[in-house]
Amino acid sequence: MKHFFLFCLIFFIFSIQLFAQKITGKVIDTNNSIELSDALITNSDNNIVTITDANGNFILYSLDTYTFSKEGYFSKTITISDTEFMVIKLQAQIENLNEILITSDNFQSELKTMATAISLISANEIASNNNVNIAPILNSVPGVFMHNGTLTTNRITIRGIGSRNLYGTSKIRAYYQEIPLTNGSGQSAVEDIELNTLGRIEILKGPSSSIYGAGLGGTIQLIPNKGQFDKTFVNNSYTFGSFGLQKLLLQANLGNQTNSVNIIFSDTHSDGYRENNKTNRQTFTIATNHFLNNADKLTFIGNYIDLKAFIPSSVDENTYLNNPKSAAFTWRAAKGFEDYKKGLFGLSWKHEYGSKTKQHTSIFTSFLDSYEARPFGFLKEKTNAIGLRTRLLSEFKLFNKFLEWTIGGEIFSDNNSYQTFENLYKEYPPETGSVQGIILSNFKENRTYYNLFFDSKYLLSERTVFNFGINLNQTSYKLNDKFTADATDLSGDYGFNAILSPKFGLTQQITNNSMIYGTISHGFSPPTLEETLLPNNLINTAIKPESGWNYEIGSRGKFLNGKFIYDIALYQMNVKNLLVARRTSNDEFIGVNAGKTEYKGIELTLNYHLIKSNKLNLFHSNSMSYNNFKFKEFIDLDNNYSGNDLTGVPKFTYNSSINFESDLGIYGLINYNYVGEIPMRDDNSIYSEKYQLVNSKIGYKSNENKKVSFNVFIGINNLFDEKYASMLLINAGSFGNSAPRYYYPGQPVNYYSGINLKYTF
Repeated sequence: MKHFFLFCLIFFIFSIQLFAQKITGKVIDTNNSIELSDALITNSDNNIVTITDANGNFILYSLDTYTFSKEGYFSKTITISDTEFMVIKLQAQIENLNEILITSDNFQSELKTMATAISLISANEIASNNNVNIAPILNSVPGVFMHNGTLTTNRITIRGIGSRNLYGTSKIRAYYQEIPLTNGSGQSAVEDIELNTLGRIEILKGPSSSIYGAGLGGTIQLIPNKGQFDKTFVNNSYTFGSFGLQKLLLQANLGNQTNSVNIIFSDTHSDGYRENNKTNRQTFTIATNHFLNNADKLTFIGNYIDLKAFIPSSVDENTYLNNPKSAAFTWRAAKGFEDYKKGLFGLSWKHEYGSKTKQHTSIFTSFLDSYEARPFGFLKEKTNAIGLRTRLLSEFKLFNKFLEWTIGGEIFSDNNSYQTFENLYKEYPPETGSVQGIILSNFKENRTYYNLFFDSKYLLSERTVFNFGINLNQTSYKLNDKFTADATDLSGDYGFNAILSPKFGLTQQITNNSMIYGTISHGFSPPTLEETLLPNNLINTAIKPESGWNYEIGSRGKFLNGKFIYDIALYQMNVKNLLVARRTSNDEFIGVNAGKTEYKGIELTLNYHLIKSNKLNLFHSNSMSYNNFKFKEFIDLDNNYSGNDLTGVPKFTYNSSINFESDLGIYGLINYNYVGEIPMRDDNSIYSEKYQLVNSKIGYKSNENKKVSFNVFIGINNLFDEKYASMLLINAGSFGNSAPRYYYPGQPVNYYSGINLKYTF
């Protein structure tokens, strides 16, 4: 009995000691905070201790030095000296993006296993360009083309979708993490987000994402950098350049073992290349991660923007060729501008019910307070939005094969109040600029939509995966006419029929380093409320959403020991109920359904690691798009444009970059961008000139592991001073004796330079 009690005592003490040294934690991706499953953990004796589970969790039972590694990521070795819950962040290798986990997928799928066309832009790629304009970054992606008139006047198209929107980006979904950047009217503004806040950009092309609304163009997801754990530092940078460019950026990172906070303030000023082109923008962003325990994580994101930008607008051909610095005459005389404040805020909660089931829930809100002075009138606008996204993810075995699935929904509502006023600038001395007159209209819109979605991934075999998803969307508008100066009441409401959009995908692993996929998916794009209005501002209940089916095959892979990476996609999408903006006056357009469009294209990415050593890394990337977009049927009034090229999209684009980085701290980039001719009118009577741009950047950065580190750089854009139109206004009209104003002149050769100083506590 005595020996028994002694044994129990020893066992009890040993158990306490064992429990006291139990170490739990998670392994996550540095840039998007996705939990990394199957990460290998070895101890100081190089013995495998454990691997992370499906949620990135691990358990260790002794204090030691451990190495964490996973394919496609740089390994990290740390010494664990206490038993607190810890978070280990691994940095993705740029050249191994095929192994990277995708945020937009929600199944923690590697890029090489996804049955969809998706492109990634890493934090390093974002930083290698200038830190002011997102257009060169997006234009490096095959299938994506961004018209870039000014810092605030842009239009993004994906595979030709959105090209017919006259001003701004439409028919493309955009998110800042889980917060929609797309308003209730379908307009998106990604250029407002401060580039230095981003950890990654993921672009899903085509209607392949059932969980984000199955938009025809696709989805752009901007993923903020939510800071680094276990680090506290401040980073200050100053950039200056041509045309009065000045940018100040202040960053603070606060982190401990389970919490990270990234705070960024930026102040950007530019006089602009053209007349009436001055821009001032201040942004404040906070993004945080909080691991409450190994089952619960909270993320908070807040973004505030205060901007005033003057508008030079488009010019006619003669001005574009001979005096491209000029603003449009009326915009210069009125000193037209936009002045707005906007904010967006979101809180996300992730809970793991076990190793196989978890839930993501996000609530978000946003606001816009805008005042725009235009030659033909003032526009005062206020918008408030609120929404909720939630989804449940789990897996089980079906016929002895693993089935992963997610089900959830998103509901969004915004209220938009806007008034228009006279602009009396002609009645005052020329230097006065815009002067507000009497009110002309007063409307309030309520715009609501919901998405219900289901997505799944079924492992038919170790090398074959079947995907099925479905999205149900319902969109409605309500217009309230609050203008009482006349007896006409234009109030009304309209709801589109619910739209069901399925997708089917199949991936087949050919070898360990290559795969092929095929997908069939349905998508849609509802008209904006403005497109539903007739010339008398009554709602046109006969208008229908654009919708279509996309058929696609593609392949991804790598060879030559992983040095050569390729990604190719061929697709065809047939869209019916083509929405056409028909101009009825200088500032009035109505939407009509005018036919069918056929989109055929091929996209190719080829990346090659020319040199990879401890002393020098030399990486060459290439992307190409060939588009054959046609109006299959397009009859507008007495005009028949059937068979013509789609307006506003280049037939061919090519982008090539060489990045280098040496152990001496010297790094650099040279980028070549070719854009083919673009149809400017539906009758194809006018095409823009093709152009070629070369941008370059070189810099020196010190060792980032030191307490004080720095980074100095200089860049030159449009190195060979190419004359080009950076944005086109398609189907531009002419009024009176004035010529059509198609062109936004691009900037000539220009430079920027700057310095970053970082202090680590």
